[in-house]
Amino acid sequence: MFLKRPAWLRPHRQCQLCDEPADNPRHAICSACETELPWLGPHCRVCAVPLPAHGLICGACQNKPPSFARVEAPWRYTFPVDNLITRFKHQGQWPHGRLLAELLAEHLQHAYDEGLPRPQALLPVPLARRRQRRRGFNQAQMLADWLGAGLQLPVHGDWLERRMETPAQQGLDAATRKRNLRQAFALAPAAEVGGGHLALVDDVLTTGATAGTLARLLRRAGAARVDVYCLARTPRPGDA
Repeated sequence: MFLKRPAWLRPHRQCQLCDEPADNPRHAICSACETELPWLGPHCRVCAVPLPAHGLICGACQNKPPSFARVEAPWRYTFPVDNLITRFKHQGQWPHGRLLAELLAEHLQHAYDEGLPRPQALLPVPLARRRQRRRGFNQAQMLADWLGAGLQLPVHGDWLERRMETPAQQGLDAATRKRNLRQAFALAPAAEVGGGHLALVDDVLTTGATAGTLARLLRRAGAARVDVYCLARTPRPGDA
């Protein structure tokens, strides 16, 4: 017979934002800080770019529908989510990434309950080999693994390959990003995408150039639908 440990011997999780005790039994964040996160709010029903009202499709998606069907992101890319992502991605502070992935999994489960089609598999966006060696890990792969565990979805980290080293996309405009990505990606010979519903996983969606390139590659290989799951969405340049 095992005795229940007294409360003072049980580990207490601290909120990763305010360092106060986390009153959420599932995550290392307190309820007050979770409420104050920059939740996305009204956004385009396709690319998730912030918009002034719910239920709209932005002009860019109306003029040229992207290859992906839908972007799901819980937050705007602003403080403190941007800080947590930076510390996870560039400083190797993995607990921040795991916390955000767990909250994203809850967001997605709610979306599934509301009618969002559930994909058959998750595909992390591949990272350039040189950048991955320097960083030591691919943040998209880690996010996909955590999401896969939380949502009970298979993860195929070897289906997409980055064939060419391209300059970092951060800080570039949409046209330059698209030029960088031409012929940068390929589908692995073992990938089985025909007729499947797949979801790409990345940390932040900015212009959507990378997601669009990969979704187009998958659709041309026979995928029936491609969605994009990410932690945060940036507004378009010039938008409030």
